[in-house]
Formats: sequence, C-alpha cells, structure tokens
Amino acid sequence: MGIVFVDGQEVEIEPNLNLIQAAQKVGVEIPHYCWHPDLSVVASCRMCLVEVGQKSTDGAEKMAPKLMPACQTICKPGTIVKTSTPKVKASQAQTLEYLLLNHPLDCSICDQAGECYLQDYTYKFGNAHSRLAEPKVHREDKYHIGEQIALFTDRCVMCTRCVRFTREISGTAELHVINRGSVGEIDVFPGEPCDNKLAGNVVDLCPVGALCSKDFLYKKRVWWLKSRNSVCTGCSTGCSIEIDQHENKVYRLRPRTNPQAQGSFICDDGRFGFKYIHSDLRLTTPRLGRFVATNFTNGNGSRAENTAVARRPEPDLNQAAFDDPWPSVLEQTRQVLRSATTQSKRLLGVFSPFMTCEEAYLLAKFLRSIDKNATLTLGPIPVVGEDDLYPKDFRGVAAEPAKAKFTIRAEKCPNRRGVAIVLRAFESKFGSYTQEASKIKQDQFGAAFIVGGDPQGWSDVAFIESFPTNMTLVAMDLLKSPLSDRADILLPSGSFAEREGTVVNFSGLAQSLRTAIRCPGDARADGRILMDLCNKPGLFNALAIRKKMVRELPSFVKLAEGQLPDQGVLLSIANTAGAES
Repeated sequence: MGIVFVDGQEVEIEPNLNLIQAAQKVGVEIPHYCWHPDLSVVASCRMCLVEVGQKSTDGAEKMAPKLMPACQTICKPGTIVKTSTPKVKASQAQTLEYLLLNHPLDCSICDQAGECYLQDYTYKFGNAHSRLAEPKVHREDKYHIGEQIALFTDRCVMCTRCVRFTREISGTAELHVINRGSVGEIDVFPGEPCDNKLAGNVVDLCPVGALCSKDFLYKKRVWWLKSRNSVCTGCSTGCSIEIDQHENKVYRLRPRTNPQAQGSFICDDGRFGFKYIHSDLRLTTPRLGRFVATNFTNGNGSRAENTAVARRPEPDLNQAAFDDPWPSVLEQTRQVLRSATTQSKRLLGVFSPFMTCEEAYLLAKFLRSIDKNATLTLGPIPVVGEDDLYPKDFRGVAAEPAKAKFTIRAEKCPNRRGVAIVLRAFESKFGSYTQEASKIKQDQFGAAFIVGGDPQGWSDVAFIESFPTNMTLVAMDLLKSPLSDRADILLPSGSFAEREGTVVNFSGLAQSLRTAIRCPGDARADGRILMDLCNKPGLFNALAIRKKMVRELPSFVKLAEGQLPDQGVLLSIANTAGAES
C-alpha cells in the first residue's frame, strides 16, 4: 500500500497497479488502445503517455524529462502523475493525428460507431482537422479471417489486442501481424481462420471498428440498443453478460467483467446461443388438453403431417375470446392437480436446473400446498463432453486446471447448484427424476408437474413416454418438445432474457438474471406463472421472494441484504456443499 498523486489528487494504491489503473480510482481517464488488464503489456499505441515524477520526503517534485507510457509504469509510493499538461495534450493530439492518417473515416457505416474509442478520443483529445493532403492508403477487407469475424483492415490501429488474446487466452494463435512498419496488418495463416470457441472476444477487445461480428454486422445502430446486466445460462460457469436489445428483440450478448465469474470474456456458444429466444418453436399460448397431430392437404395440394393444433382454453361465456387465457388455465391447473392426488397416488415435481432459485422455491411451496408429501426431484442435467480449458498449446492440449484462464463447463445449465439447495430444504434426500421411473410405471403418481427450460428441448423422451395415459402431466416449458406434446396442461414460459431471479454457478457464486425483453405472445415469465399458481397477490418481484426465501433457507443468508451487486455474492462452501450431486 502507498500513496500516489494523480493530477494533485492523492490515491491509495495496491501493489502492481499501473498508472492507468491508479488514475481510474479517482475518475481520471488516461486514453489507451493497446493496454487491457487481462493481456500482456506492449506499450505500442503511445496514447497513454503522461508526465511522471517522484515526490521526495521533503515534498520536492522531480519530474522525468520525457513522457512515459502509463500502461507500462508501475506505481510506487510518492509517484506523481500529470495527465493534462500542455506537453501531454500535444502528444495525445499528435498520436491521434497519426492513427487517423489512413483511416477511412467511414463512421457513418461502421458498426463500432457510438462505442468507438477512436471517435471518443479524437473528440476529447484530438485535433479538429487533419493536415494530410495526400491520398489515403486503402487496404483490402478480410471477411475470411473467421466464421464469425470480419476484419476491416483500413480501420485497424495495430494495437495487437486480438493477437495477444489468441496467444495468451485462447492459446490457439491464429491471428498475427504480417509485414512491418506502415504496411503491417493483422491476418491469419492460409487455411487457419480464427474459429476457436473464444474467437468472438476479439470483437469486444478491438477498440475501433476493425474487427466486427458478422452476426451483428449492419443490423442495428448501438445507440438504439438498451443494455441489461444478466448472466449467461449456457453452462455452469455463469458468465456475467450484458443483453443488448431494441424493440423487444435481442441483437447481441456481450461479456461483462466479473473476476469472481469468468473474468472479461465469454465463449462463442454463449455469445451466439441466444437465437432460440426468437425461434419459431417458442411456445406462446397456454393449452388445455394434449397435443393433437393432424394430417391435412395444403393449398398447393401437398400433404402436411404431424402439424400441431394448439388449442387455447375455452373462454368463459361472459368473457370475450380475446381476453387473458391465463386465469382459467391456472385455476384448471390447481383443480386438476388436487383431483389427481389421492391417498394412494402422490404428486411428482420435476425441477429444472434452468430455473432460478426463486422459481424453484415458489414451485416447491405450491406443490407441497397441493400434496404435503409430494415428491420433489431434479430434472435432466445436460452434460456435454468434459470441461474445455484455455489456453491451449499449438497441439490443442489444454492447460492444467490451476493454470486455466477460461473454462467452458461440460455442465450445460446455469443453476443446478441453486435449485439443489432449494430442493434439499424441502426434500432432505431428493434425487434425480430417473429414480422415480419405476414408481411411475407402478402407477404411484396421480400427476406430475415438470419444468423444462432447456434451449435444446426436453432430452429424455423415454421418461415422458413411460407415463401412463391416465397420469396427468402439467408442463412449463419454452420450446416445443416431446414434453410439451404430452402435456395435459401446457404453461408457456420465458427464456433467460425474459425472467429475473438468482442463479448459483459451479463455485457457489450467486448472480442475478434480469429481465431485458417481454415474453412472446401469451407466454409468461416462470416467476409470474408460479406466483399466480400460489395465489400470491401482486406482480412477481425476485427481491421480495428472495427475502422470504432467505428466512426459510439458511444457505442463502448472504442474499438477505437486498439487490445483489453486479459481481454477485459468493455463498459459503459449507452452505452449498450439500447441493453437490
């Protein structure tokens, strides 16, 4: 610990902070392009040059004769930093003038416009006019650089962030600098595009509009987008993300820095895996009665088979047909579950690892209100291969777990641990849903309430097919699947972008999902459905439910203080150890 002086302000510093980080602590911006906290320091862009000196014990200041790069200069007690002197300002303006010499100035068509550091720094630190009279050098754009990445070479400022990322974080080293000096540019080896599972991060790292995402290219201006902090639900890592949407449509997901979760990056599976939110297979209407498959002849004479007839519940005679279908569906759900549960036939609840903790709590309370001896189990836990660790070496061999900088978990669900904590509070010896298969065949259950939520659809078709025809099935899911087809009552639910609540990742970090868009059609967020089933008044509010939940579930005691911070709350290992399965 020590004190440094940034533009006259005292800053208390920790060991190994550079001058950029020290200045950030007091809200002073030192412009930079090449520096990133998770990458090695190269000090190549020269944008962060500042005046640096030392204050002696008698208070005298001694400044270095030359400007020094703030990214490469480590703070030590008594360091003096001056970021806004005429000497520093002149250097910044000259650097920007150099970077813009051959820049195409195509902001009007550039995807980065509105969040571009070249725009921002030129406005804050640059000159209003260029002195260049000669024609600009034009270079060929490179759409071949990756399946999801396009390189607009003219815009590149050669910060080399992307190159260092593929060498230091992914370890795959596809990107490199070819040529030297003024003709240097970014490229890939022939036949070796940048298609690793972390490749999309180079778009986020690029401080200008050189590297762009083909998935987002020319689709929406960033100033129209509204961002919402949330959590990626693609695996149990629980990466912190930002959801960018406009007019109820998600356009992109971006990583949100969180040292307790994944750091500064996300994998491409999570980045581009949100498309199911707007899929044609989304369930949008509650249904009473099982799925009916019909055959009919299209207008062109061809035969269409296995076409779903999604039947809305019949409206009350005193209601118009366009009225809300949910009150009658929810009342019917309560009545059906009560009538199907007898002394000899119990109620089965299958919880999804895609549920939030609040949703699991509400469902457990609801099922136990119907049948105090209801069996509560955990549904399918999707696991694909093994944990994928980065960086890798040139042979594709992953780093040791202790040295891994990023991990894509094999467990492809966000909240197994959180749901397990809730279930253990209601069912001390709860198990997997498959353990109840024999009881189902023996007709020991009168009804089942199953929650889906997997973007890949319900995976265990055999389990659904094992249900007796006289067994009532209530399904809450978001995509058409064998589960939704078999359901006697179907409750269309929300995706991660349409819900709020708490999820707990593999390490016990509790973070908040937050609502970014509305559910399509008549679908509803899971929490709202469960609130109404429980006959609780008012709208669903995750914070209010969490406060009630904490009083009954000591494992969540750290979540009692209100809204969770953006970086989440790490639950104690002792409280989450019982959730392991």
